[in-house]
Amino acid sequence: MSEADIRKVVQDELNNIAPEIDIATVDPAADLRETIDIDSMDFLNLVTALHHRTGLEIPEIDYPKLATLSGMVAYLEAKLKSAKTA
Repeated sequence: MSEADIRKVVQDELNNIAPEIDIATVDPAADLRETIDIDSMDFLNLVTALHHRTGLEIPEIDYPKLATLSGMVAYLEAKLKSAKTA
């Protein structure tokens, strides 16, 4: 899965959780929970959706790495690459 594919998956799932938000206007370095005003349950739903879409296990200890849009994409990209080599 390319970075563009990962970004599309993240964008799709964010749109499912917060359809009123224009993801294109979200600063990639900004805290997503604050920027798009999602609560902890929405965030958990997002993580679960990303797990289903990518097949990756995302442990709770890694949730802080998913705090920003760029962090989320980088995290998923790294996990997918390491899963391929394993």
